[in-house]
Amino acid sequence: MSPARRKIAWRLPGQYLLVVIPPYIWLLLFFVIPFAIVFKISLAESAIAQPPYTAFYEYVEDVLTFRVSFANYLFLLTDSLYFDAYVSSLRIAAISTLICLVVGYPIAYGIARTQGPLQSLLLMLVILPSWTSFLVRIYAWMGLLRNNGIINSVLMSLGVVDEPIRMMNTEFAVYIGIVYTYLPFLILPLYANLVKLDNRLLEAATDLGAGPVSRFLRITLPLSMGGVIAGCMLVFIPVVGEFVIPELLGGSETLMIGKVLWGEFFNNRDWPVASAVATVMLVLLLIPITLFHRYQFREMEAND
Repeated sequence: MSPARRKIAWRLPGQYLLVVIPPYIWLLLFFVIPFAIVFKISLAESAIAQPPYTAFYEYVEDVLTFRVSFANYLFLLTDSLYFDAYVSSLRIAAISTLICLVVGYPIAYGIARTQGPLQSLLLMLVILPSWTSFLVRIYAWMGLLRNNGIINSVLMSLGVVDEPIRMMNTEFAVYIGIVYTYLPFLILPLYANLVKLDNRLLEAATDLGAGPVSRFLRITLPLSMGGVIAGCMLVFIPVVGEFVIPELLGGSETLMIGKVLWGEFFNNRDWPVASAVATVMLVLLLIPITLFHRYQFREMEAND
């Protein structure tokens, strides 16, 4: 924080606290407390009871006893299903994020360079699908991708293929659903970054003889890196725990940690193991989140 900002914060402590405290209260209520509950359940043992796990502590005859078990975390190390699910989720999330970046960057750049009412129209077209129910859009893709769906019907009627192409219940369908759903989350922060790009820098580079590729690699891409990282994080983090898209489009052949969590909670009713799986997943996601915040902090220091 620059000296001028420190001076303002010192003069206005009441206003400063009013701005800072609400986000911390929000994080406490909707992140810290739920995570603490999940972590507590992960240290319990499965039981035929309601709820289906042992108590964290017992108070019997004036003696307070805490019961902590790390068996659930050790179980995750012995069963390859969970390791494969973590690796598969990270791989699908990384590839989906890369596809969203490759597709979304030109779109965001084109919208940022557009002027007048057309820019607002293009932004509305990006946001418009989000106004429709998420499940309705996924079911629409099911109608497009199934063996007797619209895409296969058109291809067969045109004579392009002799038999339906299997697209449903594959990773291809999962990638289609994820990219379609999360593409706006990458385009919007990237657009917000690119629209602030000073065109005079590009004009100066052109006058100095830089070509389009050189201008992009040396000016546009480095200056838009903040939007790239923000958009990638907004796509990667929720995709890792995605459940609906792999379940509806990927079927049983697609293994992701969200489906494993659902199975442990609702099919096996093994809440302690499911909580351990969720805790490990959150710890894994804290790594890119921490790196992103460190990058943001360095950017703020550089701007100051």
